[in-house]
Amino acid sequence: MKAGGTVGGGSGRRPGLPHHLFDAYVLDLDGTVYLGDDLLPGAKHTIEQLRRHRRGVRFVSNNPTRDLEEYAGKLTRLGIPAETGDIVNTVVTMTRWLIENAPHSTVFPIAEKPLVRALRDAGIRISEDPAEIDLVIASYDRTFCYRKLQIAFDAIRVQGRARLIATNPDPFCPLDGGRGEPDAGAIIAAIEACTGAPLEVNTGKPDPIMLRAALHGLEVVPSRCVMVGDRLSTDIRMALDAGMPSMLVLTGETRPEDLTHLAPQDRPTYVLDTLDQLLPA
Repeated sequence: MKAGGTVGGGSGRRPGLPHHLFDAYVLDLDGTVYLGDDLLPGAKHTIEQLRRHRRGVRFVSNNPTRDLEEYAGKLTRLGIPAETGDIVNTVVTMTRWLIENAPHSTVFPIAEKPLVRALRDAGIRISEDPAEIDLVIASYDRTFCYRKLQIAFDAIRVQGRARLIATNPDPFCPLDGGRGEPDAGAIIAAIEACTGAPLEVNTGKPDPIMLRAALHGLEVVPSRCVMVGDRLSTDIRMALDAGMPSMLVLTGETRPEDLTHLAPQDRPTYVLDTLDQLLPA
């Protein structure tokens, strides 16, 4: 279906294509720029053209299981040269949030090595003693176990002192071949279920914390920037909450029929079949 056509046979119209370049582009990675280990159609050409026209390009991801060097290396191998400063993930946003908002807190990260390493490098105190923990961090953790849940339970409910925060709220992470695995949202749910404590802070999409981090240093007006992604609930929701234009690309999670019953206030500014459609004709 071409952009601008009707959606799902009926009740609404897909937004048209952009007619101008924005000053900066914040791009989701998996499902938008690449899928697994393959670039998606038009991605390389599009990013080359944006850079040729001196537009800011930043990449964002809710995945805290990789270091920035891994993301930069993967993009470069796929033909899109990138440096760590071009990328923001939830390792970056969580670490920055703690430094700015709770620098003296003791944390218990239910997380994998990249986040734990970043917290230690930033001088943030880590403990597994429930009597010392101020913040329990729920994250995408493939080493999650009952022992970790017990520590979180004791810190929050038994000691009554710790608060629950998270890197990202995604219930699952999509993998190649239509597979997936539980993400931080599943760990948040487990902790909330046994402690009764609500999640107080999320430093990943859809919270605008991530957009602010991505645009830091670009010196651009947010209304002249655009968020590009494949998920309505994270990428597009974040842009809407930040008051920023958005582009939904239909190469990842979202299908055209998912747009059919969206309320006007939940619709993306533009809908693209492939990433190269973000370039004006």
